[in-house]
Amino acid sequence: MEKINKGDCFELDTRFTQAQVNAFADCSLDNNPIHVNEEYAAKTPFGRPIVHGFLAASVFSRVFGTKWPGEGTIYMSQQMSFRAPVFVEHDYVARFEVLEVDTQKHRGIIKCSLVDKANDKEVITGEAKLMHTERF
Repeated sequence: MEKINKGDCFELDTRFTQAQVNAFADCSLDNNPIHVNEEYAAKTPFGRPIVHGFLAASVFSRVFGTKWPGEGTIYMSQQMSFRAPVFVEHDYVARFEVLEVDTQKHRGIIKCSLVDKANDKEVITGEAKLMHTERF
C-alpha cells in the first residue's frame, strides 16, 4: 500500500440531494425548517433550503474512511469552520492536503475544504487528524 506524504493532495466531486438532507434530518433529529421546508427557507436570507453543516462535512469522513487513506483509517479529530451555505443539487469539490505526517505514530494532519465549484469559494474549511498504520 502506497504511503501518504506531506504535500500529497486528493479531491472528490460531490453534491447533496434533498432526499439525503431529509434522511439526515430524520436520523439526527435536526428538523430545522431551513433544511427541509422549501417555503420556510425561501423567506430566509439564503432563499432556499440549505444542507446541514454536519451532513455537508460528512464528505470528509466518506473520503477518509473509503477512499484516501481508505479502509483502516482511524479518525482522531476534526476542526471545522462553516463559511458559507451549502445547497442541494449544487456541485462542490472536497479538497485535501497533507500538512504533517508522523511516521512513528502513523498519524497525519490533513487540511480539508469543501469548495463551491461555481465560484471556487471555500464553504467549509478545517483540519483533521488521522491514524493509518499502513499509509502514514
